[in-house]
Amino acid sequence: MKQNNKRHILMRYAIVVGIMLLFSAAITWKLFKTTVVQAAEWNLKADQVLTETVPIEPERGKLLADDGSVLAANLQYYVLRIDWFTDGIKTDTLMKDIGPLCDSLAVFDNSMDAAQWKRKILQDRKDILDAANNPAPGKKARKNRAYKLFPRMLTHKEYERVRQFPFLRRAKNKNGFYCEKHSRRMKPFGGMAARSIGNVGEDSLSSSIHGRSGLEMALDSLLYGKPGVAQSTQLTNGIVRAESVPAVKGYDITTTINVQLQDIVENELNDMCLETGAEWATCVLMEVATGEIKAISNLERSKTTGEYVESVNHAVLGYEPGSVVKTISMMVALEDGIISNIEEPIATGSTWTYAGGNPITDAHGGATRTPRQIIETSSNIGMAKLIVRKYGDNPQGFQERLREMGFFEPFHSGIAGEKVPWFQDAQIKNGGRVTLSRQAFGYGSRIPPLCTLAMYNAIANDGKYVRPHLFKKLSHEGEPDSIIPVTYIRDQVCSPENARKLRIMLHDVVWGAHGTARHWVQDDKVEIAGKTGTAFEVIGGKYSGKKRLAFCGFFPYEKPKYSCIVLMMNADRGAGASSGMVLRNIAHKMYAHGLLGEMQYHVEKADEAKNYPTLFASMGDNAANNIRRGLGLQAPHSFARPKRVEKGVPNVVGLNVREAIKMLEDAGLNVTFTGSGYVSGQSLAAGSEYARGQRINLRLRNN
Repeated sequence: MKQNNKRHILMRYAIVVGIMLLFSAAITWKLFKTTVVQAAEWNLKADQVLTETVPIEPERGKLLADDGSVLAANLQYYVLRIDWFTDGIKTDTLMKDIGPLCDSLAVFDNSMDAAQWKRKILQDRKDILDAANNPAPGKKARKNRAYKLFPRMLTHKEYERVRQFPFLRRAKNKNGFYCEKHSRRMKPFGGMAARSIGNVGEDSLSSSIHGRSGLEMALDSLLYGKPGVAQSTQLTNGIVRAESVPAVKGYDITTTINVQLQDIVENELNDMCLETGAEWATCVLMEVATGEIKAISNLERSKTTGEYVESVNHAVLGYEPGSVVKTISMMVALEDGIISNIEEPIATGSTWTYAGGNPITDAHGGATRTPRQIIETSSNIGMAKLIVRKYGDNPQGFQERLREMGFFEPFHSGIAGEKVPWFQDAQIKNGGRVTLSRQAFGYGSRIPPLCTLAMYNAIANDGKYVRPHLFKKLSHEGEPDSIIPVTYIRDQVCSPENARKLRIMLHDVVWGAHGTARHWVQDDKVEIAGKTGTAFEVIGGKYSGKKRLAFCGFFPYEKPKYSCIVLMMNADRGAGASSGMVLRNIAHKMYAHGLLGEMQYHVEKADEAKNYPTLFASMGDNAANNIRRGLGLQAPHSFARPKRVEKGVPNVVGLNVREAIKMLEDAGLNVTFTGSGYVSGQSLAAGSEYARGQRINLRLRNN
């Protein structure tokens, strides 16, 4: 019996030893195979791992307004999470610390009090642990290690605040808390100039973030920067990726956009769209001397909400311009010597048939029109007759003349999707004479509004054809890198004398007895000059009843500082009453805000002669009572107060600045002031109408 047991034990031992020997032999063979037989193959794989590189995404540069305000920038956001399966989280420790944690959370996010935060966290934790320990039948247990503490992402400032919670500081790296960092392209001013600023998105091939529209796309090569390189490196505790070539941040680009002017333009354009029911509208405001685009807005009515939102950048797309092109045709007539005397009578009449085409008509035609009157009354016949005087035998020559003047040259303004003007072929054999006669007053062509504006800007600028542009400075790491200079498409697109004549004609459009914009664009504060234009939309190859309504001009007339074009689609009124009024309202608002020169202040009429108002201690009784008690006065005395107004802007002249600001802000006005002391003048007259949120500036003085 003992002999048999011994034999069995030895047999089992032999089997175990044999298995161990076989296992050792297999390991030895595998080791030999890896280090000797397959050595070259494994060495190659190791080299591939250790030489593997991964691109490092560079930080995208910021887009800035002309004063340095941020229009678009990459901001870091954080998602705060808890891993309830971390070894460091123990139930007794959690219950001891959850009170202070929930107190901190309630202060940080008061949507719930501390007790509610505690119930929520404990219940969510229980649900996650139960789901992991007791999975549903037929389903694999899953540990949710990414519980989101806040439903939204936190800003960097909020994240830094949360990190200072006593519980997180005390139990750092042992409490299961961690954060995910995300980069987002943000626009602090929201929808302001959103279409021109543009958007970014992920490239389908590289997964890098690049510009998709607007300035973001047009200047992407500068904003994107240069990717870095991370390479795998062998350390004692494993392989890590270390930066071998650092990423280079993109340029910060200072645009020409002025935030205050952009706000004015967008609000006035939106208000007129709402009033007229326009399908879409665009407006560009440009500085005459430099060509800097100070504001640009593109609005389109949403089919779902009916509200107006930023849309396609119509400012750089081509449309038949209508009568605003007559000014450009008149420039050609003056420069080519077709006319020199703008008072010369030209036979026009009410209808004119040329080269067998359909008759050209003028709604308010007369026997004759001078060049001034042709522009003032927007005479199709007069403009066509002037142009065919020279180019009737060479219709294509009119386009070539415009080409010589630089009209077809691209601006490279920085606006994505920019188009150049297009004119229909005007060869004689193809009915070119008829085409020419129509092109003279705005048909048979597609001209982007920005191109029309640039020509009007040249007229305001004594013929200097400055290039419109939307950015002016590049900076890197906060240091200026390069300044974009003012450049000219042509030093002189027309002579200063002819520019002066054209300004007179455009002034007549607004201020003349028969000007097409006289009822709507005249303003008692700002003298505006410009031209109306109407063109019908082509649908299915035929002109429809839908109209594009334009007004292009400049202001102030004597010393033009800004030029502006407004184009509205299918508004319920004429060009002057829609687009023209938008421009007028913009100019008026700029004047009221002191953006066209010296701010005009309003003082009490009784004090106008000496320009020095009566100063008052207070509008309330408390100040009088405090002084009476403090000085021991026996008989109460009431203080004189500024004359009250029943409605409109409050009268604050003579008040101290604190009471003035309170009174004006209570009325819904946005208050700024210059100087110190008491209010001696206010930019909005007492009793005048105003809109909530409108800015009022106060002038203060001490003596």
